[in-house]
Amino acid sequence: MEKGTLVEFLHNGERRLAIADRPEGKKHWIAIDSRTQAHTLHPRDITYEVAGMSCKQPTEIEKFQNQVAPNLDPDSLEVAWEMLVEDGELVDPPMLADLLYSDRTPVFCYAAHVLLSEDKIYFKNKKEDKYEARSRTQVTELQHQATVKDQKGQEQQGFIDRVQQQLAGTAVEWLDTDKQRLEVLEKYVLNPDLPPSKLGEYLKALNLSQTQPSVFNLLVDLGWWSIHENLHLRRSQAPVHFSNQMQTVAHELLTNPPVDLDLAHRLDLTHHKVYTIDDESTQEIDDGLSLEVLPDGRNKLWIHIADPTRLLSPEDRFDLEARKRSVTIYLPTGMIPMFPPELATGPMSLRQGQECCAISFGVILDPTGAVEEYEITTSTIKPTYRLTYEDVEEMLQLRIPGENEIETIATASKLRTQWRLSQGSININMPESTVKIYGDEVSIELIEDNRARKLVAEMMILAGEVAAKYGQDHNLPLPYRGQPQPELPPEEELILIPVGPARSCAVRRCMPRSEMSTSPSRHAGLGLNTYSQVTSPIRRYTDLIAHFQIKAHLRGDELPFTVERLQEVMLGLGTNIYEANMLERQTNRYWTLEYFNRSTEREWDAIFLRWLREDESLALIMIEDLGIELAMKFPRWADIGERIQVQVVLVDPRQDIIHLREIISQSDG
Repeated sequence: MEKGTLVEFLHNGERRLAIADRPEGKKHWIAIDSRTQAHTLHPRDITYEVAGMSCKQPTEIEKFQNQVAPNLDPDSLEVAWEMLVEDGELVDPPMLADLLYSDRTPVFCYAAHVLLSEDKIYFKNKKEDKYEARSRTQVTELQHQATVKDQKGQEQQGFIDRVQQQLAGTAVEWLDTDKQRLEVLEKYVLNPDLPPSKLGEYLKALNLSQTQPSVFNLLVDLGWWSIHENLHLRRSQAPVHFSNQMQTVAHELLTNPPVDLDLAHRLDLTHHKVYTIDDESTQEIDDGLSLEVLPDGRNKLWIHIADPTRLLSPEDRFDLEARKRSVTIYLPTGMIPMFPPELATGPMSLRQGQECCAISFGVILDPTGAVEEYEITTSTIKPTYRLTYEDVEEMLQLRIPGENEIETIATASKLRTQWRLSQGSININMPESTVKIYGDEVSIELIEDNRARKLVAEMMILAGEVAAKYGQDHNLPLPYRGQPQPELPPEEELILIPVGPARSCAVRRCMPRSEMSTSPSRHAGLGLNTYSQVTSPIRRYTDLIAHFQIKAHLRGDELPFTVERLQEVMLGLGTNIYEANMLERQTNRYWTLEYFNRSTEREWDAIFLRWLREDESLALIMIEDLGIELAMKFPRWADIGERIQVQVVLVDPRQDIIHLREIISQSDG
């Protein structure tokens, strides 16, 4: 190579021309580009020498490039390819310059070189400056690929444009391809440890860093997610909506209900006064209470439970859908029902003033509160009153004339509580609360532990005992619930802990998990030798199974679930129920922290419950006004049950972080 030769090389991936100025060592040359920058080039760095062209000044490079530019039409390559595709002859820049421009001067040879080296469709580089024309099949395929790539590029640019418009405040309509890209961003936020394959490409196009908060904030800014998007729900497998097919089946059940298999055996109890008692917001009414005074003067308690299985058959589409969901999930923002709402709050519920199908548990107690006699029957009832817990509490306090039934049922429930205590039941009285969202407001309300709630709870436990007794007496496989006997702290140890949440917390720590089995077992916590939940068939699939089994036995039919099949179904339900419970806890936790996030200036009365990890000064406290338990660093010794005051120091609901500090009054030193 001689001084003044115009050479081409790549600089940071960019094609550049420079003038060979002087040798550097044995093989290298110093070359000066149009910006007068010097480059040390090895022969292998040089991608093309412009033959027949000698330059003295860098300004000549720009002039040369300006002469080349008008001749760089990629479409002209197709003409040359058509002429060469059948020959199989290799072509170099001078030959192509001849074909395209009928001129082999440096400008046209270099233009031909640029076209050939940048072409991805018609010609393939074989060696040095020699190129081979691709076959027609190859060109067709490459053209298709180029079209697809161009289309994707246009789609991506359109997506970026719409993102920018949306961020600027101009509402846009997202295309299906946009939604696919946004879903990729969603997947990353939900599982940042497994980023989707296209994530890097999309984030680069959006000029966004690959961090979970930045992508989450973008989705919020776009209005794709809300600032309080429930990521726990999105990560879960909980089916939020019912499919169109399920909606169609629900409509068919509403308009053409199936034949009631129990119609001939239903006991007409429509003459009984029936109380349904729930929270005001409850719409799925699945239990009611009655009192019947027998001719001999004894009281017969009736616990009526909604009968949704009359609309279903084991293993049909709705049964399988309910099994998949397993439970109704209650979140502060609303519920995710086990059945479509039009069924759950319609013909499945015990609706005031309407004749409703039920399974009724009739129970006579002995003077101690034990079950003396019982019966289970399918029935027809007509709920008289739709009451809230507050209504019933008021009725009990005022002793309203003509409503003696409620007082009698309350007395029976108290007797039942005393009897269960005599049988070893363990009373853990920890405050409970509900987290509710009203528009943009977050509310945490303590659930009042009044006589009305105890009345209903005790009657539901009684129905569970009777159902399990029936199952045990007739050897029925049911979803029985049991709880092993706990090893409680010694009495002398418990007595040192103040009565209230702290003592209940100490007892709660010792309680083993309840267990579900197809055979009866003792439930230590309830003080019952056998127990099976049956009172929420609209909300719990295990209750629904118990109804299927009991009703089939009452009719004299074959049981729909054998022991083996029931065990198999219950195994799957256990996982679903655990995930649903986790979702409820995680969502409640998020909104609880958001509540504290909006109340950072407030001081809270709290109770020191116990040490979680004493060596790390980590304790468990309870905010008294809310019934909320929180972990807290406690840098001093504290007695269990000690009352303290705390304030929020730091809270981040999204990161599940809350830090509290104790407020030390001046009088405390």
